[in-house]
Amino acid sequence: MGFGFLHRHRGSTAYLLLAPGMLFLVVFFLVPLGFLAYQSLESGSIDFGYAFTWAWDNYSSAITGYGTQFKRSFAYAGIATAIALLVSYPVAYWIAFRGGRWKNLLLLCIVAPFFVTYLIRTLAWQTILSDDGLIVRTLTDMHILSPGGRLLATGTAVVAGITYNFLPFMALPLYVSLEQIDQTLIEAAEDLYASKWTAFFRVTFPLSLPGVVAGTLLTFIPAAGDFINAQLLGSTTNHMIGNVINSKYNELIDYPAAAAMSFILMAIILALVLIYARAVGSEKLTG
Repeated sequence: MGFGFLHRHRGSTAYLLLAPGMLFLVVFFLVPLGFLAYQSLESGSIDFGYAFTWAWDNYSSAITGYGTQFKRSFAYAGIATAIALLVSYPVAYWIAFRGGRWKNLLLLCIVAPFFVTYLIRTLAWQTILSDDGLIVRTLTDMHILSPGGRLLATGTAVVAGITYNFLPFMALPLYVSLEQIDQTLIEAAEDLYASKWTAFFRVTFPLSLPGVVAGTLLTFIPAAGDFINAQLLGSTTNHMIGNVINSKYNELIDYPAAAAMSFILMAIILALVLIYARAVGSEKLTG
């Protein structure tokens, strides 16, 4: 009888199954987002209170006053995403096609850093890149760094920290995409006299594009809003827009300006994602 009831009410059953997830999104995403939008159009101060005045100048002031930090955020995120892709693809490829019975262990090694908190992982990079550390001494001995040169408190350190912290977000989607490729397709290409490199670029890489797209999005989006790496590994000249938003909220108590910057950041990321998705195109992912 129960199955008959579900069969007669299939339409309503689908909505009932969606209801918990939709309720969660409304309560914990749409409502806070609406409050943030309201707050971004307020004016005033913490001492005299805030009032909703349609203060659109909060947005123009954020763009003109902190355009450098916005550009730096997307530059760092883009560089870190590109490096993560170049590093992760060979690793994911090797695990998928050559890992054998060691696949699970190798995947665990990729995920293992997540067992340590984000803050501790970033603080560890302070030690790794410290002025008296092994890396700086080695680069100095190789004359790659000039005497007295340093890596810590530079843009290089910030990008390195971002790349390391978000590397699993790139590697895991790539592995899943590569692992699902039918290897007989690659063998067929080689049987048709394609070299290994030709088979890779004409068969393997196109079939792994869904993983590339997923990995780049999962890496770039959180990296653009990150501020921990810039705070701990960089200097004030390396601060990203996330550092400014954090400072506006927690130190300067300028909630309208911080809310406006948050909305601008979300809008730019959304626009870039839409452009990226359109440039890649679903037909390129499947055809």
